[in-house]
Amino acid sequence: MKKFIIPVDFSETSLNAAHYAAAFTNDVKDAEIILYNVFDKIEAGSDGTPLESDDEGRKSVIELVLNSLKADIAKLTNADISVLAEEDDYFVDSLERYVRHQDVDAIIMGITGATRLSQIVMGSNTLKVVRRKIAPVIIVPPDAQYKAAKNVLLISDLKDVDRTIPTEPIKDMLSFLKAKLYILNVDSEHYIELSDEYKEEKAKLDAIVKDFNPEYSFMRLYDFVDAIDEFVEDNKIDMILTVPKNDSTLSNFFKTTHTSRLAYHSHIPIIAIHT
Repeated sequence: MKKFIIPVDFSETSLNAAHYAAAFTNDVKDAEIILYNVFDKIEAGSDGTPLESDDEGRKSVIELVLNSLKADIAKLTNADISVLAEEDDYFVDSLERYVRHQDVDAIIMGITGATRLSQIVMGSNTLKVVRRKIAPVIIVPPDAQYKAAKNVLLISDLKDVDRTIPTEPIKDMLSFLKAKLYILNVDSEHYIELSDEYKEEKAKLDAIVKDFNPEYSFMRLYDFVDAIDEFVEDNKIDMILTVPKNDSTLSNFFKTTHTSRLAYHSHIPIIAIHT
């Protein structure tokens, strides 16, 4: 991966994500960071009369602040850093257009904002970006400080592996992280012995990640998020990889109240990679 975009709304969380991104990309050869802001268009007045606005002036002010952030994080990375401010009413649509047209490798975003309102907005936008399947999304918790990952957890439901595991993106990310790989499957139906179906799907996943010497774990718990919390703590996991799907348990990973608890309060960065 070479090109990383960091949406910045100037909340403390988005600023922290920018600092995290700088450290994260420091050792990436030929890396580029884009600090990206989308500002709303000025709406018409209550009588329908368009409000006067200096769009170029607003853009210049935002670019000035982005450049200040650029100077700050430049101390943490060898990556090239650029800034971009765009006027649009729909942040996610604007981001998606840019990412697809510019062939961005990953999006790095915070999950909450500095205030309750910005927490709702930034968190909502982050999850919307994940669901759009635009590019891999690295979700940075509000208090996360970068450290090289030693232990990485890949969550898999071990269902239809051939179709649902994005082989090359997963391998690229694991090659980049250079960490010990754990693979966790959580299912309320697990007993002492894995079913033949699970064994078959595990063999398929083995073929994909065999070069990373994975360590598998199978947990029979009814609360998906509690199981992840327990595993992360017990194994000192530094980063979680997920492959959200529309037709599996993981599809609810970013939708349920349990997910909100994990996503909004986790100290562990989460990387969502799509097929």
